[in-house]
Amino acid sequence: MVKIAIIYYSTWGHAAGNAKELLKGVQEAGGDADIYQVPETLSEEVLGKMYAPPKDASVPEITVDKLTEYDAFLFVIPTRFGNFPAQWKTFWDQTGGLWATGGLHGKPFGVSVVTSSPGGGQETTIINSLSSFIHHGMIYVPLGYGEAFPLLTNLDEVHGASPWGSGSFSAPDGSRATNDLEKKILNVHGKSFYTAVQKF
Repeated sequence: MVKIAIIYYSTWGHAAGNAKELLKGVQEAGGDADIYQVPETLSEEVLGKMYAPPKDASVPEITVDKLTEYDAFLFVIPTRFGNFPAQWKTFWDQTGGLWATGGLHGKPFGVSVVTSSPGGGQETTIINSLSSFIHHGMIYVPLGYGEAFPLLTNLDEVHGASPWGSGSFSAPDGSRATNDLEKKILNVHGKSFYTAVQKF
């Protein structure tokens, strides 16, 4: 069985919840995955002023050396101006040793995002993140349309996601929860990713 890690960073809980929806999709396809969170770089004082809830203590923080234990990855990235948040960048900048030794070379990955609004970077965040992973020689597995076609092309309700990867909207103040349509897309993403990486 392919060993998958689902890794997220979450300030207000949206990405954490979406990681769990991806896991459901992986499990539906007959696989399993471990969920990790990227370490926080902001102080408790700053997080308090941002009204950020406490981190889920049941989800371990990912470490660079832990990455080598997995065959494939699903990354859940909340956008900051169409790109990585600083916490993700800080973590990934520590992977230089793996880059130099090819420790992640050839390992498949997919990306899911959370943005505040439709113009917040659903596609550009994924596109901008690719450079960090491609430099490692990792293999990008997009969501594409496939089984997700009727969900991605649904114009009856507002939803995140694109063929680049699953996604959801949180609203500028973080008040919007991932809706049922977005959850279905996340499930399909997890399912299709697992099915694809089994072929590797």
